[in-house]
Amino acid sequence: MPTPAEIAEQIAHERDAIRCGVEKLMKNTRTSEEREYASSSVYGNASISEAQSHIAEEIQKRFTKGILQGHNGVAYADIAHHLKQFNNHVDANILANIALKRTFDLVFSQKRKDSKKHPNLANNVAVSVGASVEHECQIRWYEQQDPDLLNKVKKFYWKSTTGTDQKLSVTRLMFNREQIKWDTWSSLLRGRLGGWLVGIVCDVTGWFEKEMYWIGKKSEPLIVPSKKYLAIQEQIMEQAVLFAPMSWAMLTEPNDWTNERKGGYYLNELMMSDELVRRGERTLIQPEIVLNFVNKLQKVEYTLNRFVLQVAKTLEEKGYKLGKFKPRSAAALWEMPEPPIDIATNEEARWEYKKARTEAENAKRKYLQSLHVKTTITLETASKFESREKFYLPWSYDYRGRIYPIPPFLSIQDTDFGKSLIKFYRQSFMTPESEEWLKFACATTYGLDKKTMSERMQWVDENHALITRVAIDPLDNIGDWEGADEPWQFLAACDEYYHCCIECDRDWTSLPIAVDATCSGMQILAGLAKDADTARLVNVLPSDRPQDAYRTVAEAMIPLLEDEDKHLAEHIDRSVTKRSVMTIPYKATKDSSAKYIRKALKDKGIEIDGKCAFRLAVKLREAMDVVAPGPLRVMNWIKKEMGNAIARGNGHIQWTTPSGFVVHQKRDKWKTKRVNTQMLGGCKISILDEPTGPDKRKHQSCGAPNLIHSIDASLLHLTFQRFDVPFSVIHDSVLCRATDMHTLSAMIRETYMSIFADQDYLREWGRQIGAETDPPMIDTLEAESVIESTYFFC
Repeated sequence: MPTPAEIAEQIAHERDAIRCGVEKLMKNTRTSEEREYASSSVYGNASISEAQSHIAEEIQKRFTKGILQGHNGVAYADIAHHLKQFNNHVDANILANIALKRTFDLVFSQKRKDSKKHPNLANNVAVSVGASVEHECQIRWYEQQDPDLLNKVKKFYWKSTTGTDQKLSVTRLMFNREQIKWDTWSSLLRGRLGGWLVGIVCDVTGWFEKEMYWIGKKSEPLIVPSKKYLAIQEQIMEQAVLFAPMSWAMLTEPNDWTNERKGGYYLNELMMSDELVRRGERTLIQPEIVLNFVNKLQKVEYTLNRFVLQVAKTLEEKGYKLGKFKPRSAAALWEMPEPPIDIATNEEARWEYKKARTEAENAKRKYLQSLHVKTTITLETASKFESREKFYLPWSYDYRGRIYPIPPFLSIQDTDFGKSLIKFYRQSFMTPESEEWLKFACATTYGLDKKTMSERMQWVDENHALITRVAIDPLDNIGDWEGADEPWQFLAACDEYYHCCIECDRDWTSLPIAVDATCSGMQILAGLAKDADTARLVNVLPSDRPQDAYRTVAEAMIPLLEDEDKHLAEHIDRSVTKRSVMTIPYKATKDSSAKYIRKALKDKGIEIDGKCAFRLAVKLREAMDVVAPGPLRVMNWIKKEMGNAIARGNGHIQWTTPSGFVVHQKRDKWKTKRVNTQMLGGCKISILDEPTGPDKRKHQSCGAPNLIHSIDASLLHLTFQRFDVPFSVIHDSVLCRATDMHTLSAMIRETYMSIFADQDYLREWGRQIGAETDPPMIDTLEAESVIESTYFFC
């Protein structure tokens, strides 16, 4: 139990996290305003979503009942001429979206260079809105003139550019080369169109008003937020602040979760920011097994892997990118093209230089905007715990029973780099079995996860010199480990193995060793259908070496190919089938499988069209039904019975998993529309504030994946009831110290056997939801055999 002093320190720690979160929220808001993107801020997003449909209705009303009928006079002729293409509900939403975004961007802009350049001058706002409407019309016109060229521009240039101005500039340039030239609108026309739209925004919302601003003896109208909107903005930001706190690891044990009391962070009872079950039904009572699992997991103590952290800090200083480690400092070393010597006189060389420079700047900017963020925050978070002896992670469930750490950084469910920074605080004494599991960690993270256990052990024995170099001097020998499948975890494993097994200057180990399920969705489906063929395919049954489901499906698929596709037979291998086989248990459709197959073949240099890819996707499923008959049949049965349950009038579907976790699956229909502008992005708007009832299609599509996830979660809930040493979990992966892995491996096999041999859970699940038909059982699997399977979790 933490002492009063430790509790006070943790509360101060949580208050610091709240402060940092609020500061980050305010900084991001200021940055949006300074960059003239207030529409992307918290208050901008919320306000635009709320107002857009109302603005669209008024635009359509005024357009059809006034302007198109000539009731507004000659001054509105330009509006009628140029905006008639927007005369429907969806297009009116596009105009509303443009008007709202640009109004928010300029009214709340912090660009105040001098008194003569206020971005929110009424004329500036009107012309800017009008210009954005022109850009929308311009891209639409280009699409009418040459749709293929526009698609090529979007595919090859838009993704590599940043900002709407650059996208438009590139597009205009490419079309001008083809002598397709847009007749640019005048500022007067832009102002007239934009002013009409801004007027509608002001009239409908009451959020903006005109205020006169004096420049010497001359006055200019500004568009400013009204008192009404300032009150709304304040309310939105107050709500945002409640959800702004940073989630850090804890200095003391998290509070236990109960059905009556919130657990995790000490201030959670006051802030009420975290629930035991995310997106779940709050009134449900979860059983003791479920509560015991999360509370036991929260008591696990962690510490930083300071060896890995020091290597990371050094590479950050050098700006070195390695795997998922992408520091901000790398941007400073970004290679920029050198200008040619004859840049002033050689027009062609000047053009090529400008093109190369633009591409390099775009790549650098995109790197700064996204790739470095995870690394930077992870390092910043780790630095807060560098002086701490140990820390804890608070956890909570999703509505299916899967468990997740609440902190997004410095947690066990992180990237390869993030996971490598964590060790268990409690060490265990080295044993002969420990040495084997440390070998397993080295070989598996290096990339030998498809090899047999003996091959992995042999690889480590033959590579002591490499492991020693990495452990003693990782910076000078970076080439020895940066090419590993999981380089940072391989680095951590090398350090542990070297000191515990080669140099032998450590008698204790605390490295988290991870073992993963082999295609866990298929393992669960094999157990549900009692399908021995599928079970053998995914290592539920004993075998001399790891089975490769992806290769087996590929081999079964080749004889099924139609004559027009037989020339592809030599290219059909595990890389082509892997993603489809992996995702089919999680509601992947034939269309998505076709996309995966097409991409995999393209990576091999083989181009096929969409029809061919779809035929291959169909054959892949036929092959799966040959080598693994149970899964697809069970999934189809689940889908049918989910639909039957909704058709009988159920508003939701609920079931209890083998561990007792209560799953509440709710999928409602909402009337929404997706509004996409050509240049300013898009958004989804709700037509109704209330759902229209349960969505049968969504219940059917997510039914099998949710059932599978709820059972693999139960497998962990039940396994760790008797496991009283440090452990952690990552979805269908379990982690513990090398000393304890033999025990854990046996326990997880025993639990799988218990779920699928001692009970007929698929029939029980059908009974719970009122299934109208019996499930399609294969009945060839004796689940007790999993006890002898070396590669069930490996």
